[in-house]
Amino acid sequence: MTAFFLVVFLVSTAIHLYASLKQNTRLRNYTKPILLASLFGFYYVTARGVLPAILLALFFSWLGDVLLMPKGVKWFTAGGIAFMVSHIFFILGYCTDIDFALLHPLIIVPLALIFVGLVAFIFSKLKPHLPKMLFYPMFFYLLINGSMNCFAIFRMISKPCTATIITCIGAVLFFISDSTLFFVRFKKDGRLKTHFWVMLTYSIGELLIIIGLL
Repeated sequence: MTAFFLVVFLVSTAIHLYASLKQNTRLRNYTKPILLASLFGFYYVTARGVLPAILLALFFSWLGDVLLMPKGVKWFTAGGIAFMVSHIFFILGYCTDIDFALLHPLIIVPLALIFVGLVAFIFSKLKPHLPKMLFYPMFFYLLINGSMNCFAIFRMISKPCTATIITCIGAVLFFISDSTLFFVRFKKDGRLKTHFWVMLTYSIGELLIIIGLL
């Protein structure tokens, strides 16, 4: 079953990326719900000790994918809330492997400031293109994503090994994916016209997070 779920994830991701590149909305909508559903199955049948927090993180990522499919601010907001909850559950999952006694404030504070600075820079570029009502909710959402990245890095520092490095790379790709999505959705005169790069970094990011946790 492990191989089955992994193959389903890889094949559906490849088809979805092709559809994103060709801007085939119908094919994108057919394949998108399969991505995280198959990754959920892959994690569940493969993990030696299944973490409920990670199952919930994957579920809310799947829900976010589904809610973002229809057009409109309300659907975009609902999808963002689902993904924010997903990030919180990922953080809870990471915490099971973090020895906080090993984390010095000189590591925590600069890392937090780096992500706050990144988010502020991204939104300085996005501000002219965003509806006023979405600016602060989206800003807060990306801070939560940045927090998820911080905890992935804390996990890597606490237990440096291939697994924690892989999860950390996945978390960074998730941050890149969300940032790219904002530009695709709202900066209509930008270079990013399709969801290809959004979904490429997102699907690889989610897969690496899970592989690192396994």
